[in-house]
Amino acid sequence: MQTISRAIDALNEKTGKYSSYLVLLLIATVIYEVIMRYVFNAPTSWGFEMTTFLYGMHYMLGLGDAHRTNTHVCIDIFEARLQPRNRTILRIVTNLVIFIPTMGLMAIWAVKYAATSWTQWEQASSSWAPAIYPYKTVMAAGFILFLLASVSKLLQDFHSLRSAN
Repeated sequence: MQTISRAIDALNEKTGKYSSYLVLLLIATVIYEVIMRYVFNAPTSWGFEMTTFLYGMHYMLGLGDAHRTNTHVCIDIFEARLQPRNRTILRIVTNLVIFIPTMGLMAIWAVKYAATSWTQWEQASSSWAPAIYPYKTVMAAGFILFLLASVSKLLQDFHSLRSAN
């Protein structure tokens, strides 16, 4: 179980690391758009949409790594008051009952959403009209990585519960 958890964590860590470089492309795009718009009075038709796509990809591909490192927003009003063993049991139960089923459904529907987009060669309804099926594929990959991160957390919780006995 620990081998599976480490492999999932390594995948999410690498994905998070490499997707963080999308911020550089996002910054370059915003700077270019600002210069074109305010210096040359010639705004691009693609700047705003590109920033949305880049930020969306950065966000979605970073979900699993944020979950892995516990850097996401978390309100642990109940969990903080529990003893470590009870806290682990609560995390296992909520992971099995709420989080994994929810993320599993999100991943399944995101894959279907992306597959439908690919079959239609879907394009955005803007003047630039970029293909959006690759971005929907990234969204599906992000949910799958997030789901895998939750499986890794579950395996780690089972391991810590077992080793505490």
